Amino acid sequence: MKIDRFEMERFQSTWENTVQYNLSESGIHPLTLAGLVDHSWFQEVLSHEPLGYGYTNGSEALRKEIAGLYHGAGYENVLVTCGAAEANFLTTWALLEPGDEAVVMLPNYMQVPLLVRGWTGEATEWWLRRDNGRWAPRAEELDRLVTPRTKAIFVCHPNNPTGAVLSVETMNAVCDAAERVNAWIVADEVYRGAERDNHPTPSFWDRYPRVVVTGGLSKAYGLPGLRIGWIIAPHDLVETLWAYHDYTTIAPAFLSDRLALAALTPRTRQRLQLRTQQIMTENLKLLTAWAGDLEEELSWVPPQAGAIAFFRYRASVNSSQLAERLRKEQSVLVVPGDHFKMDGHFRLGFGVEQHTLEEGLSRIGHLLRSL
Repeated sequence: MKIDRFEMERFQSTWENTVQYNLSESGIHPLTLAGLVDHSWFQEVLSHEPLGYGYTNGSEALRKEIAGLYHGAGYENVLVTCGAAEANFLTTWALLEPGDEAVVMLPNYMQVPLLVRGWTGEATEWWLRRDNGRWAPRAEELDRLVTPRTKAIFVCHPNNPTGAVLSVETMNAVCDAAERVNAWIVADEVYRGAERDNHPTPSFWDRYPRVVVTGGLSKAYGLPGLRIGWIIAPHDLVETLWAYHDYTTIAPAFLSDRLALAALTPRTRQRLQLRTQQIMTENLKLLTAWAGDLEEELSWVPPQAGAIAFFRYRASVNSSQLAERLRKEQSVLVVPGDHFKMDGHFRLGFGVEQHTLEEGLSRIGHLLRSL
């Protein structure tokens, strides 16, 4: 297998620690260890744990808490991974063979489309389109794209980079298209839990028998440094994926497993979700006012979920060139739209601290007006 370079991740990894205002991240400002667990618990419990491998598929207690996030799931349906990125990698690796066909929603976090193309040779693209003030795909297009050779349909829901949430009618149409050819549905739901209206995004889990859901603690919970993700799948597929997991990271970090369990206990999870809602609500006010002042320079559809916004700008400049100018001239990092195969756009993360967002937006506005 030969895979193309993951341009967005390489771009972020190269520059995110060199700029003053990093607005390229797509999650909530990270929580501190002290903000997650009580100091006495850390001293009396965690500090005495032996630093072994733990459970390579995730502790049973953690898998039970994760399963509780999905209707009808049990701990036997859960595999804990090192971030949602490993969950996506294992799933595409296990499901796809050279010559398979797969339909992939775009725009998307490009890990999945690039892996699909690497495993199968090509990826059939199903695009979200901006229409009537929202981003949405067209079900009739999916019907044309899915063929008897389609092995899987890959969706990102809530969507990265647009923040769009699929309607229940569209979700049902995806299930109908998959059922027609006995294909898998693979849903990256890592932004689930970071909704603007505080109503959880409906999951694809339990809507159709051949569904795989990936998720994690990075985006909605503000805990990317724990590197805890998961796969929800039928038990026999979980067993297969666990065997593939033996060839990658073997096990999630033991301390991360324990801290993830602490994060997902009901009382703490409620507190973290309230924190996420507060950050998103306050920062979205700033972002909306800023975008209103720049109506001549850009347009957008406010996200339904996730601390990410996808802007279309009117200046006649390539999006990677725009991002480079922002980095060099303004010390601000955003993700260029051509990393999503959508030039003329950029993705901006607004889950950062307010002073970072305010100054970063001011600098972006300064450059856009100059163009």
